[in-house]
Amino acid sequence: MRIRRLTAAVATVLLTVTGATTAAATHQPKPKPTIVLVHGAFADAGSWSEVTKKLQRDGYTVVSPAVPLRSVATDTAYLNGVLAGIPGPKVLVGHSYGGAVITELAGAADVKSLVYVAAFIPQAGETLGALNSQFPGSEIGPDTTNAITYPGGVDLVMKPDAFRWVFAADLPTRQAAVLASSQRPVSASVFTETILKSAPAGLPKYAVIPGKDRAIAPAAEQFMAKRAGAKIVNAPGASHLVMLSEPSLVTRTIEQAAR
Repeated sequence: MRIRRLTAAVATVLLTVTGATTAAATHQPKPKPTIVLVHGAFADAGSWSEVTKKLQRDGYTVVSPAVPLRSVATDTAYLNGVLAGIPGPKVLVGHSYGGAVITELAGAADVKSLVYVAAFIPQAGETLGALNSQFPGSEIGPDTTNAITYPGGVDLVMKPDAFRWVFAADLPTRQAAVLASSQRPVSASVFTETILKSAPAGLPKYAVIPGKDRAIAPAAEQFMAKRAGAKIVNAPGASHLVMLSEPSLVTRTIEQAAR
């Protein structure tokens, strides 16, 4: 009789411990997604420096790849390779031209949400040039850019004296001058290339729209964001480089998308 009682007691303890272990495992927090920050034209991954610091401080893994800036198709193919090497869930964040790239990448495995920062949100069949000229306000053009011709193509680069006005009017003059000197030229063809994909309708989307953007017209950004069903976050006094002038706002939006 005593042996039966002892056996029953041991069984009860084992069931209790097993149940507690199972409950603890069930309530384990989900791993945070990797944040992939895609820079735009006339820029490099350094434009994400302030946002990267904040995301890393909050425990996120951040990847800020160098975008070739050769064509939407080429850049998408390259970044597909980057994404393939990142395990687990991912949040894609695109600035400016980078918005077109993450739109094409949205169907990749484990992409959970998209964040557009002063960015294009095109649909299949459109071109970035047509979208940007549909609304007044963009000052990217012959007066603010120089052409770099080489065998096989033409690149565009912002004129140094126009960079701050178009991109970074709310940043200190010296900081804008450094950014202008380190900008990356972009193939002129990206503005006439036809976009092949629209972002999946059911994928959560967020859009940070700076009110003083002179690279992409704010009205164009509002139109594209509403059409895509994105949650809009307005930054009324910010320039095109809103992630440098208002990094806390941009970081909060990315972390909301990540949750």
